[in-house]
Amino acid sequence: MMTAIIQIVFYLLILLLLARPLGLMMARVYEGDPGWLRFLRPLEHLFYRLAGIAENQAMSWRQYTLALLLFNGGGLLLVYLLQQIQGWLPLNPQAVPSVEPALAFNTAASFVSNTDWQFYAGETTLSYLTQMMGLTVQNFLSAATGMAVLVALIRGFSRQHTTELGNFWIDITRTVLYILLPLAIILALFLVSQGVVQTVAAAETVPLLEPMTASDGTVIMSQTIARGPAASQIAIKQLGTNGGGFFNVNAAHPFENPTPLSNLLQMLAILLIPTALCFTFGQMIGDKRQGTTLLMVMLIIFVSFAAMTIYAEQQGNPRLDDMAVNQQVNDIQSGGNMEGKEVRFGLVSSALWAAATTAASNGSVNSMHDAYTPLGGLFPLLLMQLGEVIFGGVGSGLYGLIAFALVAVFVAGLMVGRTPEYLGKKIETFEMKMATVVILIPPLVVLLWTAIAVSSTAGLSGATNPGPHGFSQILYAFSSMGNNNGSAFAGLDGRHPFFTIGGALAMLIARYGLIVPVLAVAGSLAGKQKIPATAGTLPTDTPLFGGWLIIIILVVGALSFLPALVLGPIVEYLLL
Repeated sequence: MMTAIIQIVFYLLILLLLARPLGLMMARVYEGDPGWLRFLRPLEHLFYRLAGIAENQAMSWRQYTLALLLFNGGGLLLVYLLQQIQGWLPLNPQAVPSVEPALAFNTAASFVSNTDWQFYAGETTLSYLTQMMGLTVQNFLSAATGMAVLVALIRGFSRQHTTELGNFWIDITRTVLYILLPLAIILALFLVSQGVVQTVAAAETVPLLEPMTASDGTVIMSQTIARGPAASQIAIKQLGTNGGGFFNVNAAHPFENPTPLSNLLQMLAILLIPTALCFTFGQMIGDKRQGTTLLMVMLIIFVSFAAMTIYAEQQGNPRLDDMAVNQQVNDIQSGGNMEGKEVRFGLVSSALWAAATTAASNGSVNSMHDAYTPLGGLFPLLLMQLGEVIFGGVGSGLYGLIAFALVAVFVAGLMVGRTPEYLGKKIETFEMKMATVVILIPPLVVLLWTAIAVSSTAGLSGATNPGPHGFSQILYAFSSMGNNNGSAFAGLDGRHPFFTIGGALAMLIARYGLIVPVLAVAGSLAGKQKIPATAGTLPTDTPLFGGWLIIIILVVGALSFLPALVLGPIVEYLLL
């Protein structure tokens, strides 16, 4: 366990050292000062002129929302069409055909909504052009969309007596140009240095050292090694909490994640921007302690769940103990449950990644969660079910956590009979209705879709295991799609339209069903006057409020999903 503690502390220390300066830099970018990247200003202005955008033209929350929905809707259509015609387009050395329509719709909805759920194998389903122009571009734009929504909400708190929340086109341009693109270039170069593949050459066929015989008696003499422009997509998939893998097995593939150093870099990238945005939040509202309090809430829950995941996996499989199999750490093995994990990463790093990717709405995996022990799979599953607010997606995690903070101050205000306030703004009926919608939509989507799945032949056809583990596969899938995470138990067969079409709808509802009320809250708050703090004001930058917020998050998550968890991983654990 000491090794696990050292790895967690080392990881978080580097993360925080990188996140603070990045967070302060992002605050300056959104306030119009790109700092040392100001040499890109002419490119920014050129884009505005070509697109007919006036820098001084601000938007109301309705205009901001409409622009966002039209932009994302156009992206969905383009990604779908690109998959349908990829067979006739260049950069398709493996001559892969067009994607089946239902799967193409699912993939387009997945990447536009920042979910990156994958019902396909990238190396055999999509051309290089589709991977680059479709998926990689959406990795940038979906991440920038979440960050733009957060910035609009921050302006709602910092401004008063106005209907203006900024300009969506300017916010998304600056996010891509000054934040995501430079970071992605730097990370991609680091990944290439570690051996991550980046080429447009076709797959390579090599002879096997020892011929193999297939189940039908065919003798296999060679192997086809897939490759492609992977590093550029991997960099932004991690930084933008997208998570979709260039290859089928995602970050467990040696061409996506070849070394322990590449593994560390990608884990840092997963949580880097969500962590940095807490510092951005504090800087832009003029009270850094508020951002620090929210960050501490995230860290406390994340470290607790990561530690429990690691501990559960270190205990191994009790069924193997009954068979006299040694699962203890010794000179020739790392011990614990190594099923579905890469030896080059080991158990602790794999379990830590599992916690980070499910906390951050990232969804990339360097091990197969389907092979985790029941409790080892329970904690990553619950991290998603808490609403993807423990770091969460870039932008979306923090605005989701702020919705919980509004509920926390409202409940606290009821206890003392005082109108609740947050960051100097009164939280009234409209804000509470919208915050409630933000909190309730993900569990409603997850539980409703899961209930339909386990009650129908189409839904049950996807589970590849019987009993509680099969139920866990379905619950995990819709927890992932209903919270825009994208990770999977890796054992679900989702080829049926129930999963492709139904899953796409779940992802879109979970994304835009939250964005619209968040922007409505931002618009309402921007029109209000700031009120000075008094002796009766609840301080929201203290450990006491942080603890209260943690209780609210855990209670909502536990009450919503405990019955379902009992039917899945908890029953499976008891059966062991």
